[in-house]
Amino acid sequence: MTATVWFVLAIVLVALAFDFINGFHDAANSIATVVSTRVLSPSAAVVWAAAFNFIAVFIFGTAVAKTMGKGLVDLAVVDATVILAGLIGAIVWDLITWWLGLPTSSSHALIGGYGGAAVA
Repeated sequence: MTATVWFVLAIVLVALAFDFINGFHDAANSIATVVSTRVLSPSAAVVWAAAFNFIAVFIFGTAVAKTMGKGLVDLAVVDATVILAGLIGAIVWDLITWWLGLPTSSSHALIGGYGGAAVA
């Protein structure tokens, strides 16, 4: 395989790592209230959250993803290294804030990571 293929695979793996970290960093916030008040069991709350997250894509569409893809950063400066650096920056920020117990948003970390990588 060529170096480009390896680089794309690396970006995909880092994106999957970000998605995993986003899951354990932010997902609990969406079900904490119904679990802590014992409205739903933890397993039922996870199933409900997963189902509604899946359904939401079909109901609300991809407007947020399209906004993220254009208009925030000049596309002329975006290449694979900017994408990789933005993902790594967001991962590092999420892990630091998780470790310190600070409230933060993975979505905001991703926007900041991409913005910072594009400016640099």
